[in-house]
Amino acid sequence: MATGELTRADVDPSTLEVGAVVTNSGRVSAAKMYEPHAPSLPFTPVQLASLDEAVTLASRTTGLDYSVYIGELGPDVREKAEELHASTTRPAHAVLIAVSPGERVVEVVTGEESRRRIADRGAKLAVMSMVASFKEGDLAGGLVSGLRMLTDQAGSAPKQR
Repeated sequence: MATGELTRADVDPSTLEVGAVVTNSGRVSAAKMYEPHAPSLPFTPVQLASLDEAVTLASRTTGLDYSVYIGELGPDVREKAEELHASTTRPAHAVLIAVSPGERVVEVVTGEESRRRIADRGAKLAVMSMVASFKEGDLAGGLVSGLRMLTDQAGSAPKQR
């Protein structure tokens, strides 16, 4: 017998939890209900829906491709944000909002076309608005607000000829 093992005589069956038995080898086997652990996401389902709606509306309204990245950006924040922006489908028409809550950093990267329609000053104002919300602990609300400001700055999509 291995050290620490109980013999059948060491376990009183009346003290076992429901679903537990003493096996022939003397070990206790217990059936437990599976309880999945909820992933620790920064957003609730309602916040995710709101954020998705804001990204979709911004893209439809302006004709630009908006995306949001949340995560670590590393030591060279701007370089990483530009790398993420370059990996989008249409970088020239893309607007990336990169947020690293742990590093307390926000970057907005625009492509050639989106830069013509969103002035640096407008992007800075959107970042300031987002940061104000982030300081209050409202990550989703800050992103939605920033997306709306960038959308207003970019204006409607140009008419196709």
